[in-house]
Amino acid sequence: MTITSGLQPAATGTDPRKDSLIEYPSIFPIKVMGLKVEALLPAVTALARQFDPFFDAAAVELRESSGGKYLGITLSITATSREQLDGLYHALTAHPLVKVVL
Repeated sequence: MTITSGLQPAATGTDPRKDSLIEYPSIFPIKVMGLKVEALLPAVTALARQFDPFFDAAAVELRESSGGKYLGITLSITATSREQLDGLYHALTAHPLVKVVL
């Protein structure tokens, strides 16, 4: 039995932005979680600025865990490409203070 998805493979040379569900540029939220330590927020916002020069740290949302051990940070960046988002996700997940990136 052969199962097909009905999806056509992308033609070579096509614009990858057309294959994305994200329309660029757009405001894109990224959730970061880590231990609640003083260095977490400055480290995460510095990484966001590296990938989005217009990043506004005033728009960051913070949520402390119920036990107070962890901090959730929502960053809203201006996403301009898949490569930019991939680079930021890789930088955030590689940071030693970051536990989870969504």
